[in-house]
Amino acid sequence: MSIHPDMVRNIVEGALLAAGEPVSFERLLGLFEADEGVGRDELRAALDALQAANAERGTYLKEVASGWRIQVREDLAPWISRLWEQRPPRYTRALLETLAVIAYQQPVTRSDIEQVRGVSVSSNIIKTLLDRDWIRIVGHRDVPGRPALYGTTRGFLDYFNLRALNELPPLAEIRDLDKINRELGFEGMEDDAMAPDEAEAVSGREVEADMSAADDDDDHEVDYAPDEDQNEDGRVLR
Repeated sequence: MSIHPDMVRNIVEGALLAAGEPVSFERLLGLFEADEGVGRDELRAALDALQAANAERGTYLKEVASGWRIQVREDLAPWISRLWEQRPPRYTRALLETLAVIAYQQPVTRSDIEQVRGVSVSSNIIKTLLDRDWIRIVGHRDVPGRPALYGTTRGFLDYFNLRALNELPPLAEIRDLDKINRELGFEGMEDDAMAPDEAEAVSGREVEADMSAADDDDDHEVDYAPDEDQNEDGRVLR
């Protein structure tokens, strides 16, 4: 017996709320038995209906890299954040710059990042990004010491409401890191938390120039084996 479209929408909404994490289209489709008359078209219609139903609400349906989720609208954050006593995390400019280099130039080594930024990269920054599941080791460069190659994760895309890396702003548009920091959802940057070797910030123009130069540096072979979430150049796939 076929399930009524309104019921399909309610099931999908309930599943997304219960999951507490993004749910892929295939997982949502797996909620229904073969004889219940819910195929890909019916599920897509339910998602569209759910988006329309949330158009004027405090929550909305969003597709990110790992699937679909229901989330609170960004403009309500000042009020919703009062539910928690703990303040949102604050990150340094150095961490944001490091994350940007990895996102745009992946896969990269720590040395590559330092070449772009012009200063050394603190081990704490790499550890923080790994602990947040925003980056991961995706391989090793075939040079003495076999340094780790870093790339972004689905968790990075999910956190910043992205479905794929091609939704990142074009590199040529990045000039004001403070502005990008706000747009990406960071609460602020603690400049006083920077280590002395991280205090020097590079401008967006310098980052772009150095990244372009890094593209021309192919003197070393890379021992890099992408997994199922990545394509051959290390970028995360949907």
